[in-house]
Order: sequence, then C-alpha cells, then structure tokens
Amino acid sequence: MCTVCGCGRARLEHAPGPDHGMGAPAAHDHGGGPVHAHPHAHGDGHDHAHGHSLAGERAHSHADDVIDFGNGVAGVSIAGLSQQRTVSIERDILLNLLSSPGSGKTSLLVRAITDLQDRWPMAVIEGDQQTSNDAERIRRTGAQAVQINTGKGCHLDAHMVGHALEQLPLPRGGVLFIENVGNLVCPAAFDLGEACKVVVLSVTEGEDKPLKYPDMFAAADLMLLNKADLLPHLDFDVDACLAAALRVNPRLQILTVSARTGEGLGAFYAWIEGRAAIASLPVLYPS
Repeated sequence: MCTVCGCGRARLEHAPGPDHGMGAPAAHDHGGGPVHAHPHAHGDGHDHAHGHSLAGERAHSHADDVIDFGNGVAGVSIAGLSQQRTVSIERDILLNLLSSPGSGKTSLLVRAITDLQDRWPMAVIEGDQQTSNDAERIRRTGAQAVQINTGKGCHLDAHMVGHALEQLPLPRGGVLFIENVGNLVCPAAFDLGEACKVVVLSVTEGEDKPLKYPDMFAAADLMLLNKADLLPHLDFDVDACLAAALRVNPRLQILTVSARTGEGLGAFYAWIEGRAAIASLPVLYPS
C-alpha cells in the first residue's frame, strides 16, 4: 500500500461478454501462490509497497471475481500498457475526467453519450473505491463500461486501465472516457495514456478550489464548470473562479455547462470533435 496516499489494490469488474451476463463478471485464473509486498521508488521521492503474486503481476480469484492490481508506475513509460497498445490508444481519443466527488462527472457522461452515440462508438472505464453504480448508469445508455474498484486506492493508474482495455473492444476512431476516482489530489499525478485531462468543477464548490488544488488544474487541458443551472440559487463568483483557474494554468480552456439542461454542451462536443480530428491524423515514424 502506498505510504503517502493509501493507494493499494483494485478490483476490476469485467464488461459482459459472450460467456458472462452483466450480473456475472468474467473470472480467469492468472496464477496462484503466496503474495508478498515490496517497496520501490516511483521516481517522485515516495516509496510505494505493493502486493504481487509470486506467480505473476496480478492475481485473479475465481472465488470473488476480482483482479488485484499492484500500483503501476504512472509516467512516461505508462506501465501496464505495451508500446503497441499505447499507440493504438493515441490513435483513438481517450479523455480522462477528473474531479472531486459529486461534481456531476457521471451525469455529464450519461448526457454526452446519449447525445453523441450516433457520432462515435464510445466506451467508459469507471473508477470508484466501491460499487458498480456508475458503470451500470453508463450501460443503460447502451455504451460499454468496465468498472474498476480501487478499494483503499485513491486514483486509477495505467496498469489498471490497461487491463480494463482488454475488456473493451472499442472500434478504431472511437471515444474512450475514463471517469477517475473522485479526488482532486492524487489522480493529477498519474498518466493513464490519455489524450486529454478534463477537470470538472461544480458551482456548488468553492470558486477558489483551483488555488487550493493547483496540481489538478495545472495538469488539465479543459475545465468544465458544471451545474450552471444552479447559479441563480447560489452565491458563487464565476469570474473569480475562472480567474483562479487561469492563474494556475493560463493555457486552460474553460466551458460553463449544465448536464441537467444541456447548457454549454454543444461547445464541449465541438471540443471533443476537434480532439478526435487530431487523433485521426496519420502517425509518422522516423525511418
């Protein structure tokens, strides 16, 4: 377990396949043997200790249909993803949605998938400490979803995402959303191989939140100020919030939206369209 932020093991609930119903996640035995923990450096000055099966990097029990992950190194190497898979992801468009709990990420995803399902094939990787509630909400839209339960872990890492991708046969040129664990601290530091980080801030939170959690907003490409429909009922200074966000990250793009009314979502969809166009450009390699 991480001695800094409590990151530890994770559960992955498999997407329904031909041999498994939605209520019966797939189970595969990847090797048994005793489990031991050992610390190692992540290159950020922190030592992390993780449990690993002596017979392999992950252990999947048929008894509880759980894949236990050691916390992968999240950086340029994108642990858990092969170079071939990394290139494949980059040719699609992968959006990593981050926020504090209750900002409305899942509601935004449900609305976006409903509105855009005829435009692109879409899939979602859901990250939460427990339950598959959000993945079930996504599946009701008709989109595929895989739930990762992180247990005591406070963020997803590329190792977990790599295994989740094995369960999501997204067609080329599709859009893959990752809804990260609700947390404005740790997820900012972990590269999941995404094309973009999108931070969601709701107007029911403080307008100074970008200053309190600067790493998250500094790492983001886009900020969605959500729940705009509640502004008439709140004492929330939008201008102060936007100024705080741009003070932390002058290149940050910001959109004010409402998942409930649809306000501003057209601009968000146009932003996705632009990113998708970039992702579809040919990849050139040096000879």
